[in-house]
Amino acid sequence: MNNARIIPIARMVRTTLPPGRDLAAPPEGELVDRRGRRVRDLRISVTDRCNFRCVYCMPKEVFDDDYAFLPRKQLLSFEEIVRVAKIFVDQGVEKIRITGGEPLLRRHLENLIEQLARLPVEITLTTNGSLLAKKAQALKDAGLDRVTVSLDGMDDVVFKRMNDVDFPVGDVLAGIAAAAAVGLAPVKINCAVKRGTNDDQILPLARHFRHSGHILRFIEYMDVGSSNGWRMDEVLPSAEILARIHAEFPLEAIDANYPGEVAERWRYRDGGGEIGVISSVTQAFCSSCTRIRLSTEGQLYTCLFAQSGHDLRALLRQGAGDEALRREIAAVWRDRDDRYSEIRTAATVMPAAKKVEMSYIGG
Repeated sequence: MNNARIIPIARMVRTTLPPGRDLAAPPEGELVDRRGRRVRDLRISVTDRCNFRCVYCMPKEVFDDDYAFLPRKQLLSFEEIVRVAKIFVDQGVEKIRITGGEPLLRRHLENLIEQLARLPVEITLTTNGSLLAKKAQALKDAGLDRVTVSLDGMDDVVFKRMNDVDFPVGDVLAGIAAAAAVGLAPVKINCAVKRGTNDDQILPLARHFRHSGHILRFIEYMDVGSSNGWRMDEVLPSAEILARIHAEFPLEAIDANYPGEVAERWRYRDGGGEIGVISSVTQAFCSSCTRIRLSTEGQLYTCLFAQSGHDLRALLRQGAGDEALRREIAAVWRDRDDRYSEIRTAATVMPAAKKVEMSYIGG
């Protein structure tokens, strides 16, 4: 691709917050951190296990047959999760996302969804799609609002190389179709792009999901955790991803749906639908980050790139009341000063202390 095609779309990539993405003043009683960011999104990991071994998340050479996953007794119970979620909702959370590992591996997950769906928030779930065809109806019946599916290629050879367990792309597509059929829509499809590994799948994915009603999003390969061997030269900037698509299907930028939305939104000029890019490496969005993460066994993390968390499980199991939990959560958020992606350097990429793995707290 020549520079004449790359330059126009690259200039369209936002370098400042778009209209609607600035952080509005929080209502009275809601939490604000040291950088003026509200807590809006709670991500809850329900398992540290996954049936894929994606090269950018759970590489097989680390997460092998001898890897020690968390024993069941250490995992938060559904009752404990719901209790924490209620406190977060009282303090301003508007969306809860269920993650993993692969969350559909957690037994009776629909029971948790049903309890969380009683709260006045949107309930979503991220999955690799391997079990979605079987579970879509039960998830919808339980009250799940939407689903996001990870799909790193349309070509079977490439996709199997990415998931590293020989899982076929057709089964994930069947899961997406099942989710749409029961009303878990619009389905969002996330592709993590690693230069030289699956970047040749950008256009095939765009061609497949145009006019589908689904929203395809591309994520820059990130230095999450300490196991994926991340290198900057394997990052394909979102500007180049957009340029490749724009060369075949002209794009135009559209505004964010809500303050703190991580994906920059674009649409096909011919009406073919919407795509998005998540640029946490080349265009950090720390200044508008509204997310907090609850790990599988009750550690609270204020950043995806954190090295340590805050133990809520101990409080839960020592009999702490809701007010004590509320004070702890408020103190954690109000002391938050994270901006890892804005200050990423060679030193931060390879810190002395290991960063928490994405499979442990969700993406």
